[in-house]
Amino acid sequence: MSEIFTLVNMKFLLVGLRTTLYISAVSLLLSTIIGCVLGVMRNSKILPLKFVASIYIEVVRNIPNLLWIFVVFLLLKLKSIPTGIFSFTLFTSAAIGEIVRGGLNSVGKGQIEASKSQGFTALQRLIYIVLPQAFRKIIPTLVSQFITVIKDTSFLWAIVAIEELTGRATILMGQYYRIDQVFILYGLLAVTYFIINFGISTGFRKIQKRFNEV
Repeated sequence: MSEIFTLVNMKFLLVGLRTTLYISAVSLLLSTIIGCVLGVMRNSKILPLKFVASIYIEVVRNIPNLLWIFVVFLLLKLKSIPTGIFSFTLFTSAAIGEIVRGGLNSVGKGQIEASKSQGFTALQRLIYIVLPQAFRKIIPTLVSQFITVIKDTSFLWAIVAIEELTGRATILMGQYYRIDQVFILYGLLAVTYFIINFGISTGFRKIQKRFNEV
């Protein structure tokens, strides 16, 4: 075991972890912004906006992300990390757009009518009444999508050779041949993903709890 947990190996894996977190964070930030816009567009009464958002969401989210990585890599010919960010943003924004649309539809019509009677404009209703309530309800689904993105970054090593966490662990496995060594590396990989994703899940549960107490 000691031959695996060396300072050199740990630094090597930490670089991969940093790449995983960087791709995930940038992709999720962009996807959340674009997804919110798509969700609002799809829920809009303006038919052209609704049509464009609906086509994008249905086409993109019903094709596996694995294929989008291939498409982006082969057609746009970007470097590896931009390919990962672009493809994950493309796919995840569609998924978040549908999640946001569901959240918007869950807001009671009575509250919307009440805000109209108070003289709120459509934009004010969206910002101050609809979106805050929608986000409270979609937090669990949104977190699940965030966790999926972090886990799915492991595809990038096999497709575009990005040395993220799984990629670097795979490279290390080439240096060790015993079954116990391979299991230790896989176990370390699993524990690392678990800690990150469990931490995110726990953090967002606390945020949702605070929202519910307000």
